[in-house]
Amino acid sequence: MTETGSSFSATQSYTLAIDGMGGDGGPEVVVAGLAIAADRHPSARILLIGDERRLQALLAQHPRAAAICTIRPAGSAISMEMKPTAALRVRDSSLRLSMDAVANGEAMGVVSAGNSGAMLALAKIVIKTLPGISRPAMAAISPTTKGDVVMLDLGANVACDWRNLVEFAVMGEAFAKAVLGLPAPTIGLLNVGSEELKGDERLRQAAEVLRGSPLARQFHGFVEGHDITAGTTDVVVTDGFTGNVALKTGEGALKMAFTLLRQVFSSGLLGRIGYLLVRPGLERMKEWLDPRRYNGAVFVGLNGVVVKSHGGTDAEGFASAVDVAIDMVTHDFNAGIRDQLSRMGSLTASRFSNEKEPTQAVSAS
Repeated sequence: MTETGSSFSATQSYTLAIDGMGGDGGPEVVVAGLAIAADRHPSARILLIGDERRLQALLAQHPRAAAICTIRPAGSAISMEMKPTAALRVRDSSLRLSMDAVANGEAMGVVSAGNSGAMLALAKIVIKTLPGISRPAMAAISPTTKGDVVMLDLGANVACDWRNLVEFAVMGEAFAKAVLGLPAPTIGLLNVGSEELKGDERLRQAAEVLRGSPLARQFHGFVEGHDITAGTTDVVVTDGFTGNVALKTGEGALKMAFTLLRQVFSSGLLGRIGYLLVRPGLERMKEWLDPRRYNGAVFVGLNGVVVKSHGGTDAEGFASAVDVAIDMVTHDFNAGIRDQLSRMGSLTASRFSNEKEPTQAVSAS
């Protein structure tokens, strides 16, 4: 379906606005992903924004996606190389129009596989941050030996103070409730050791506030790098520099492990026999660790749901990002943040008045 006039959108409420032009695979991957998402969420209503002719042709090939989508034409697209400052000036891009739809209340969330720096800059300017949140953060889900863990920040804020870390803890707790379905997720602050005296002053201050807050029972304390994959806590909080390094290191270690396994099992006759014996277990492990299952980083702390799909993902991965966005919309993710912030406001407000916020650096992809 294509919009036929301005009155149409005035009465229409969309579950999500989708940037149809973002990502390495472009609209082909986006529409194929929406076809998968349509099976999982048949009641969703999607505002698909981008090149009208290309999107119409693709929806004709994917009737399941067409059943839940309405096309809104966009005059341009933001390239993966475009700087955030330049992206802010392109007002007719598919990414900008997707953000506009959330800002004006037409849609409850946005999903894009496009330029992450441009996406964060546009979200902050167009959708804006929630009251009481000084900076949005990037959060995502990763696998552990016990299940899944929420990590934030993963690159939106390289330099953070203790206030930011406390806010990240609040947002991470709400994210784990909404997406993982945990009633009381545990929280850890990533540090160089688990002892109370370890780390710098901002970490110790954040820990002190959390121990005296409504989240005290859920606050585990400091955690170390190995605790991330061990699943020691349900939420791991850190600054964007450390979080991005930890994320990329984990991804690299996983790729190395699979490369070494392939080398072992292809090294000779015994290796191939060994592979046949353990193949069922390896297939289960591969499915469990499939990065497409964990696609969909979220910019939390904004006046709307904003989900960033990996630019190089396939249709299944993009559908997973849509799943995350719909989970957050369905569970009213931001209401959880607002409620927790109101409970913590009096505790933290007096600490903020005389402190200077660190210089912000944005953003890792």
